[in-house]
Amino acid sequence: MAVMTGKILICTDLDRTLLPNGSAPESIRARPFFSALVARPEVVLAYVSGRHKALVEQAIAEYSLPQPDFVIGDVGTSIYQITAEVWREWPQWEHEIAPDWAGFEQADLHELLGALPELTLQESAKQNRFKLSYYVPLACDLEHLLAAMRRLLALHSVRAELVYSVDEPLHIGLLDVLPARATKYHAVEFLMRTLGFSIANTVFAGDSGNDLPVLTSPIQSVLVANANSDVRRQASQLARTQATEAALYLARGDFLGMNGNYSAGILEGVAYYLPHTKIWMQSNDT
Repeated sequence: MAVMTGKILICTDLDRTLLPNGSAPESIRARPFFSALVARPEVVLAYVSGRHKALVEQAIAEYSLPQPDFVIGDVGTSIYQITAEVWREWPQWEHEIAPDWAGFEQADLHELLGALPELTLQESAKQNRFKLSYYVPLACDLEHLLAAMRRLLALHSVRAELVYSVDEPLHIGLLDVLPARATKYHAVEFLMRTLGFSIANTVFAGDSGNDLPVLTSPIQSVLVANANSDVRRQASQLARTQATEAALYLARGDFLGMNGNYSAGILEGVAYYLPHTKIWMQSNDT
């Protein structure tokens, strides 16, 4: 597909990135500014979330979010196109990621891994054919657990990505077992490639551990200011190691008088990478 001339793609995580559901304060003007920006015909909007379809719809309703053009859900294992509020799943994405699991599906892999005592299976609504999700105690030896899981998966020629993050309100670890190509990074990359967007006209925003594969990739990314210090440190270190520092922006606030948290940080990052959008945003600053 030809490059989307004149258009930009904004991909953003939801919880504690666009959604102000963390402990940090939200700038009162940030979400209205964000809604005005993504309503422009030049902007294609994608939500990139660990949430499944019903929970994304719930977030859109609860926070009066703009209707996106695309949703990458279930930590990158599903892609939906939304037209006139009708959600259509992309089967081509499932075909892309299925070979990684060598014929296994979610229930099959749980049989392999479920005996590890640190793993507690998450609710059925949080699973899908290519997403196996566990709760993990924060006190567990994560390095040892991940090594044990990788050994079991390798024995069955399963190529998997293990994505760990922390649910701060519940004070528990979250561990997703995904096809190796089903991370948020690969899903965003697939969306860009399919739609014809380049790195130069794409911006991703995130806040947590499961956003790190995108935040530290060559894709232009912003880490919102409310991200915790551990994630900021990991993102900076990984970006240095992978020579992608130029594609990682750490929001710090003061853009349009806002604090850089949540959607204020998204706007700050978009303006940093795509300076022409400042004029669009400033036109709403009345």
